[in-house]
Amino acid sequence: MKLPKELYNGILIFLGIGVYFLLMNLLGLAHILYLRALNVAFIVYGVNRTIKMNLAEGENNAVSNAISAMITSVIGVCLSILGLLIYSYAKGGDAYVKTLSSTFMFGGNPSVPTYCICLLFEGIASSVVVTMLLMLYWNNKYAAD
Repeated sequence: MKLPKELYNGILIFLGIGVYFLLMNLLGLAHILYLRALNVAFIVYGVNRTIKMNLAEGENNAVSNAISAMITSVIGVCLSILGLLIYSYAKGGDAYVKTLSSTFMFGGNPSVPTYCICLLFEGIASSVVVTMLLMLYWNNKYAAD
């Protein structure tokens, strides 16, 4: 049984982000906000891969490709947030999130669910932006109506 390309590329996004953040933790670089922001590169890679696979299969409809790309990125973001949720509770729950939030944009003392929900909204917003930018990039590949 072959996985749908959206799910496969979403899992690639999740694995890329997961390995990246674990490596940053291991190297002691997790506190650097700019390095944290580079996780969008994994979303770009997965979404671009989905669009290229669609084009290779002859799918030239911009709307269906945009939906496919959005599904890919949302799967990757949701799996990453789920991974963060599990990892946060494994590392101490709210106490671990307090160490993260001191270097992030949160004020106060967010709980693990609050932190994850906020990152989910941020991730979905970045998914929309990445999808729109890549659809504009690949715009010349679609047949004009």
